Amino acid sequence: MGARVTRVFKNFNLENRAHREIGKAKPFAAPRYPTHKDMAEKPPETHESIHKKDDPLLSLLKSVYVESKDPPAQVMRQQQVETVKEEERRPLKFSLPVDPYGFLDITDVPKGKLSIVEAITALNNHKQSPKTWSHEKIAQEYSLDLNDTKALLDFFVPFDLKVIPPKKEDPKQIKAT
Repeated sequence: MGARVTRVFKNFNLENRAHREIGKAKPFAAPRYPTHKDMAEKPPETHESIHKKDDPLLSLLKSVYVESKDPPAQVMRQQQVETVKEEERRPLKFSLPVDPYGFLDITDVPKGKLSIVEAITALNNHKQSPKTWSHEKIAQEYSLDLNDTKALLDFFVPFDLKVIPPKKEDPKQIKAT
């Protein structure tokens, strides 16, 4: 019932109010920023100042002297050795027998890294027998950093399934009368 009353007041004198809104003065557009054409026409003095020779600045520029030297050959050799060390790779220990996700394209990985299959295998081995597959053995087997291996095995816990048994008591139900 309240909706009927509000609808009556909302529609009261609707046409007159609409004509009043249409008849109002329209708002003015915001002023435009000057374009590059306007700027090019206005300041002809800047063209003269750009092309004019400035002797104090020229003398300061002539006083600047830059000396460049090549790095010694020994430093360059060390950088090349470091890049070779970064590119050391090791062959994969495990791979999938079938190629469902494109894992067979990978034949080796950089030292200090694991493929997905190797990571899952290492985690599974550690979970099944943590004494034989310790942090140190996994780090040595896969050429990993010991701290990274400890963090991986401590904080990444796959295959952890917890089954909550159902209650043996029958739940109480409300009986319909």
